[in-house]
Amino acid sequence: MAILNIIKEGDPTLRKISRPVSEITPRILTLLDDMTETMRAANGCGLAAVQVGVLRRVVVIEVEEGEVIELINPRIIAKAGEQQEPEGCLSLPDKWGVTKRPAAVTVRALNRNGEEIEVRGTELLARALCHELDHLDGHLFTDRMVRELTRREKRELQ
Repeated sequence: MAILNIIKEGDPTLRKISRPVSEITPRILTLLDDMTETMRAANGCGLAAVQVGVLRRVVVIEVEEGEVIELINPRIIAKAGEQQEPEGCLSLPDKWGVTKRPAAVTVRALNRNGEEIEVRGTELLARALCHELDHLDGHLFTDRMVRELTRREKRELQ
């Protein structure tokens, strides 16, 4: 496994639409492993392949320690309610803001074995799912931001 370079805001790759994965190859499996290692090394809770310069619809999320969710070709199939909570991004390390997101989402995707799975999330997991899937379509959390956090609010989050 390897730690990959996370591209930052200003890199035009972040605004590109990622392509579907047509076949789960050893290269995709290595990408999933490397993305997980990269996300953990950066103290993140989610990472989309586009953030490491790979325009494929691949996402890893870990909101509960040790429980990595790997999603290939994910799509939101249901959402409900609304939440407005703080959000940040590994590609925008100095920005934090309150975003408007669904309170609950259901995502359908393939796992590393090519099996169709559904992941249901509320609260932080719902935000992470929406955030990472937005990346796959070239959207950043700042596009959904209601307001930027104050310096004091940022300090309180750390």
